[in-house]
Amino acid sequence: MDRQAPRTSSDEIDLYIRTYYSLLRSSGDVRVRAFEEAHLYSRSSLHAGALSPVPDLAAFAYSAARLPEQMINVNRVVLGQSLGQFEKNGLPVGEWETVKTRGRRRPLRWDGAQTLAMFVASASDIDDLVPIVTAYQIEWNKLRACIEPVDLATASDEDLAAWMGIDAAQGAAAGLAPLTAALGPDWKATLGHIQRHECDLTLRLLDGSFREYQRSAQTWWRAIEPHYRSGGHERPIYFVSSNSHSLANLCGGYVTRRKDAIVEMVHRTNPEGVAAHYDRAMAAGDIGAATNILYYALRAYIHEPAAGQSRIDEVRACDADSGFHSIASPGRIDVDAQVIELARLVPELLDERVRVPGIEKLRQSEALVVNIDYPLGMAAYHHLAAIAGGVHEILGVYIMGKAATLNGRVGDVMIAKVVHDVHSANTYLFKNAFSTAQVQPYMRHGTVLDNQKALTVRSAFLQNREYMDGFYRDGYTVMEMEAGPYLSAVYETRAPQRHPRDEIVNLGDAVDFELGLLHYASDTPYSRRQSLLSKSLSFFGVESTYACACAIARRIFSREIERLGAQS
Repeated sequence: MDRQAPRTSSDEIDLYIRTYYSLLRSSGDVRVRAFEEAHLYSRSSLHAGALSPVPDLAAFAYSAARLPEQMINVNRVVLGQSLGQFEKNGLPVGEWETVKTRGRRRPLRWDGAQTLAMFVASASDIDDLVPIVTAYQIEWNKLRACIEPVDLATASDEDLAAWMGIDAAQGAAAGLAPLTAALGPDWKATLGHIQRHECDLTLRLLDGSFREYQRSAQTWWRAIEPHYRSGGHERPIYFVSSNSHSLANLCGGYVTRRKDAIVEMVHRTNPEGVAAHYDRAMAAGDIGAATNILYYALRAYIHEPAAGQSRIDEVRACDADSGFHSIASPGRIDVDAQVIELARLVPELLDERVRVPGIEKLRQSEALVVNIDYPLGMAAYHHLAAIAGGVHEILGVYIMGKAATLNGRVGDVMIAKVVHDVHSANTYLFKNAFSTAQVQPYMRHGTVLDNQKALTVRSAFLQNREYMDGFYRDGYTVMEMEAGPYLSAVYETRAPQRHPRDEIVNLGDAVDFELGLLHYASDTPYSRRQSLLSKSLSFFGVESTYACACAIARRIFSREIERLGAQS
């Protein structure tokens, strides 16, 4: 008998989604308590201890890392899509303080008191934020109930661990680690605030229309467009979605120019203990790994207090000399962009791993690389659609992003050729420009797994074990948030209509440019040892990040050199 196809949704997750979208249609504030029951019974894999009276410190830490540190003072959260929208509702957020989170890039404004404004770029931001805020409130109040009778002034870490239900065999320091990560260095003072205050948040969505999301993306592109047209005419582009540092480090040349000074700083200050890693790599003759460590240490180098603004200005000047035009938060949307002129790259300053044969021929190129700091979920669709509508010709689309792996380890790289997208219910088939052979040479520790199948989910919280098991049995091993929306936008670059729904879509028949998708593993949700909740990718992600970036840069350079040869 044939096995049944996996369920493409979960009844509990679907109920949760319907619950918060129906409540957020209200024109007023909605208490987060209204979402709690649906959240609790969604059985989210990321919030496994939701129903237990014992605090789920890992889920609390995950949520707190994706909210600003000022969140402990907030009792009202307002979601909107533009400054004008907030101002129309009596919230002059342009005058408010800009605040940030450790675990999510998102424009946030705080009024200095009890109201937090969050800008949303797509429905995915809502799917991400609602469970995060709800989990945060649930665990805050569970934590408060546990420590309410504790005298924090005299309680030891062992006492606190016992009150919170942490297994004594685990040890107080290890058991409390997620809490200290969530609350920061002054965690005991913050714990006192939690002890004294119940968390009772309200949430309001000002607007959530598809049209407004498209308008926001178009505003974003208009801020980038002058750099695209700076040569006075339209030029072909290679589109890359990655981050704001990898291509700049590989191709901008600043680390090459300042290598000795950065190495001196690494040995003098040893940021995050990377000096030993650097010395071992050099002793083994692994120049690529050693260079990756210098790229990782660059942030600490340019932000040394004694350097002031000078090193930041140096980096910008060096990047500009190599044809990099960086646009921070275009249109006040927190998705940074770079426009890179291939003809202005300096071959001798390139990382040796991306110096492909014939690299000097790029001086004849008119092509640009448009690299964006990968957006969240459905924002990927809106941003690529805006770019596709504004440029003359796309020569390639290359996506690098983080994902959970169901069969690998943190730091591995997965290369998919099938993507199922929960937003459109489409299954996309395509020829991936990358294979193991193009990435593995730049990795020493991680494994590259090609011929994989990826599942694009709504958010990290909106999945449970039953949901994942169904797809895993059908061969889906990569779980991420952007590939499906990107492929929907890719389909529309050549089709006369919007992307279909609930179909098998062969993109090989729909587009005439190259597609490449790479994901590096930041989470292993089936593993009790390594999880996004318990281990920051941090330094461990350097190898896979730069292996992917090397493969993308080499692919673009080789393709452009081949194209120039065909034109001559």
